Amino acid sequence: MATNISAADNTQITYTISFSEAQAHYADVEMKVSGLKQDILELKMPVWTPGSYLIREFEKNIESLSASTGGKVLAAKKNRKNIWQLNTAGITSVNVKYRVYAFEASVRTSFIDASHAFLSSPDIFIYPGNMLHASSTIHIKPYKGWASVSTSLEKVNGDPFTRYSPDFDILFDSPIEVGNQDVFGFDVGGVKYEMAMVGDGKYDKDRLTKDLPKIIEQEVAIFGENPNKHYTFIVHNAFKGGGGLEHLSSTTLGASREAYATEVGYQNFLSLAAHEHFHLWNVKRLRPIALGPFDYDNENYTTNLWIAEGFTAYYQDIIVRRTQLYSPENYLAILAEDINQLENTAGARVQTLAEASYDAWIKAYRPNENSGNTSISYYTKGSIIALLLDLEIINDSKGTSSLDDVMRYMYNEYYKTQKRGYTDTEFKQALEKFAGKNLDEFYARYINGLTPVAYNSYLAYAGYKLVNALADDNEAALGITQIPLIPRVIVATVQRGSAAWIDGINVNDEIITIDGEPVPEKGNLITGKKPGNKIEVGLIRDGLPMLLKVTLLKNTRVKYSFEELPNLTPQQFTVRRKWLTLK
Repeated sequence: MATNISAADNTQITYTISFSEAQAHYADVEMKVSGLKQDILELKMPVWTPGSYLIREFEKNIESLSASTGGKVLAAKKNRKNIWQLNTAGITSVNVKYRVYAFEASVRTSFIDASHAFLSSPDIFIYPGNMLHASSTIHIKPYKGWASVSTSLEKVNGDPFTRYSPDFDILFDSPIEVGNQDVFGFDVGGVKYEMAMVGDGKYDKDRLTKDLPKIIEQEVAIFGENPNKHYTFIVHNAFKGGGGLEHLSSTTLGASREAYATEVGYQNFLSLAAHEHFHLWNVKRLRPIALGPFDYDNENYTTNLWIAEGFTAYYQDIIVRRTQLYSPENYLAILAEDINQLENTAGARVQTLAEASYDAWIKAYRPNENSGNTSISYYTKGSIIALLLDLEIINDSKGTSSLDDVMRYMYNEYYKTQKRGYTDTEFKQALEKFAGKNLDEFYARYINGLTPVAYNSYLAYAGYKLVNALADDNEAALGITQIPLIPRVIVATVQRGSAAWIDGINVNDEIITIDGEPVPEKGNLITGKKPGNKIEVGLIRDGLPMLLKVTLLKNTRVKYSFEELPNLTPQQFTVRRKWLTLK
């Protein structure tokens, strides 16, 4: 059988997307493939979307798939969860029709209703197997009243409703927004930026078009170039919005429509935008070697998500600080919150950073009630590791180099020159090149090991130290969290090593009494108690009443803030100025 990648060279692929029942959350897709020469054609649906490391089983939303040629029905045999097979012996073209149910509101999944359609391409477009390199044309027939399309895909003959993709990697990396989004833009260094605001929001266009270019300019300065001619921000404004997903020439952001009106909410949006836009280089071009070419059928494992996401999480706030939109004090407070988050996670003593990266597919995106006890965020710890390395490089180079130089070097060497991803060893070697020292011990402790982070050893380079406001407290803790927003005390999580953990309180237990007294629906359940006190907890488990004797332990939570060291040396001033962009 003649099935090879070169078959795509003479194949023409077109899609027509319509929305006959948008109100019921459906897209109707018609795919035409011509120029076929093989006996068997496989039709495949990606099972995940790059940037979000979870098998999402997009094929579950496909229904009514049919195939025909010249009016003759072709049997479409499903031979794997995401693959349909057609017998195309003697056939040069096929017409495939199917419907997609899209009602999962997130930045990584498609959502359609009567007001708009967000098409996250991997869960919309079935593609011909062995033809990832084939180009395609997408025709969009909007639902009634819809007037705009926002996407990074190029227009065909200036038609906004007809778009072109040079290959499927580009198509799967190009979300499409269709509806009546508020579209405005700005120019940064000759690159055109489009903001597509979906849903009402209390955003200030003038302020956004003034502040976002400052962030973009700072990021471009790190890498020395902007590889795009145009870039699209698709922003979904919702009652409770959040998150983002990076793409090669665009991003999708989730935002709270009310939050722009507060300074904290606005700064959070800038930080999110800075994060996803930084991915334009880090991940989308400079990437771990495992993340491209993509295998859309299976997990793509790497131990380097702490670089791909963690370093990006570090840069999202330091970049905003460089624009002077954050004060130094504001930035340090944000950094302290990240450190508190990591240090108050029991999983930090269980899962290494490399393991957190590798196991993202089975842990990070599938949290359960015990996740905080067994795992960490490679975003949070990765960003802290980036901080340590940045301070190390700045200090050792006496302020002449920083982590920026590592990122620029890696981008030029592996994306531009070698045109491939990097290995673990290659990134470590680049860090050592600019740190001027061997980092075996650093990696053994913080990347592949569980050594507590020696924050103050690194922060001292810039004349700071961490101070724990709770260090002298003698507060007792039960070690549970409650399910919120209900008028009952039901246990949501139990912290490893806590009193509740040791003495057997379980998730889903409903706590009724403490020492025979009814518990309050809100607030502290053990007010007035001290570490070492023994209490009797009355609870209901699986419908049955129980009494447990629990010995309270000291609250181990930390609450760090930054404090200046006295009598700073000229070297510490140099590091601080470089790190915090002080004028």
